[in-house]
Amino acid sequence: MGYPIWDLAIGGSLLMALVAIPHVIVSHFAIGGGLLIAVTETLAVKRGDRELRGLAKRSSLVLILVSTVFGVISGVGIWVVAGLVSPGAISTLIHTYVWGWAIEWVFFVVEIVAALIYYATWNTISKRAHLLVGWIYFVGAYLSLVIINGIITFMLTPGRWLETGAFWDGFFNPTYWPSLVLRTGICLMMATAFMVFPAMRTAAAHRDRLVRYLGWWMVAGALVSYAGYRWWEAVLPDSVQGLFRGAAPALATLAATRHFALWALTAALVVAAVILLARPRLARPATAAVLALAAFAFFGGYERLREGARKPFLIHSHTFSNGLQVADIAAVNERGVLATAGWGARAAAADPAVTGREVFRAQCAACHTLDGYQSIRKALPSVADVLAVAADDPPGSGARAFRARCAACHAGVSFDDMRGVLPSANEVRGDPGMIRDLNQGMITATLVKLRGMGAAYAAADRTRMIDTSALPSPYMPPFVGTEPELGALSAHLGSLADDRQPRVAMRGGE
Repeated sequence: MGYPIWDLAIGGSLLMALVAIPHVIVSHFAIGGGLLIAVTETLAVKRGDRELRGLAKRSSLVLILVSTVFGVISGVGIWVVAGLVSPGAISTLIHTYVWGWAIEWVFFVVEIVAALIYYATWNTISKRAHLLVGWIYFVGAYLSLVIINGIITFMLTPGRWLETGAFWDGFFNPTYWPSLVLRTGICLMMATAFMVFPAMRTAAAHRDRLVRYLGWWMVAGALVSYAGYRWWEAVLPDSVQGLFRGAAPALATLAATRHFALWALTAALVVAAVILLARPRLARPATAAVLALAAFAFFGGYERLREGARKPFLIHSHTFSNGLQVADIAAVNERGVLATAGWGARAAAADPAVTGREVFRAQCAACHTLDGYQSIRKALPSVADVLAVAADDPPGSGARAFRARCAACHAGVSFDDMRGVLPSANEVRGDPGMIRDLNQGMITATLVKLRGMGAAYAAADRTRMIDTSALPSPYMPPFVGTEPELGALSAHLGSLADDRQPRVAMRGGE
């Protein structure tokens, strides 16, 4: 938590998603495309099939333009954004896997050089030598995935690394192999989704044959992806699955993401079976775009699910989403969060009124903005919200207001129960300050509950993945800091409850 906060109106996590999801779509196409193009050219040379080799050649241009241009630029963007949004987690990853990153970069250089040579040497070197370059490209690209997969899966299921700190214990973690199978299937899906467009430029006499050829790859990719996903889900700890599975998942939005991803995969499989296999003449730019969007939606949904399943951690059981390490909870509670985050202490010392704001930036801004993604202001009940529930005028409007504004935080309370404890509508109108005091009390009680979770985390066995399912808020980091800091944060949040107009900058806790 000792790094400065990068304030963003839309939120760091949303920006990371906007940069990362397009990049992983392209990077997986680069891998799957390498395999599919190499296999296609190999079959074409073996059979003397000019049209099939023409498909490989046209697809290689797409591969170069998309993967080596957009892929490289967006890859750099991921490092920049991740380093600014989550510097503590990136530091841990680099210290643990610096040689893994170095190996991956070697494979990446091999991949890029081979891709450029492959595209530049069509019909200028022997077919055998050209095929060799294509296969070198694929091997370099796939080995890059092999390395990256170990680092990505480590963040969700660090396995025995929590006990040993050893490179290989974290690398070959419980979800490594399921994720590798899943991503291999995704690579095939991404490659087919891109290569359908060059296939449609084939002469009419051969077009259906080549489109159907790609259809089998898409179906295979979808089936491998589904098998890998089910395996990945099955090996997750029960506490992680509880966030998005079961009759009452802890995060309803994450459960909805899971359903969305699986339905998108189903749609991609059905569309591929219809327009690529059964009726290849239906493969037109519009239908191919639908197929690509379905495949991209599945992949994007899975990536959001995988990221969300880590909550409340960036590195499970080691580093929370706000950069706090589990091992540091006791020390931060004793010294104070602002003493740990020196940049916040200086700001608070300059103006005591901003102490709560600085605590918010250190504790909450990693996941919440004021008025953007996961707005904290919108999550706080206002006097108007309470009045809408209490008045229930016209009848039924109170229940709707309760579901929209209260149910997320009061899951075990019904609308009637809530109305029973609230003052009447006339009392609310007559003394709005009473509701502000009630809100302030609820905010303080919530922070006290979150601070209590810190004791549970501090007492947990840190050599194993921590079971968060029994905690009051299993998807949120604990509050850490001193009592005065808790009071300052509570007062700051309370001051936002009735201020629903976005501020000019909408930054962090300002």
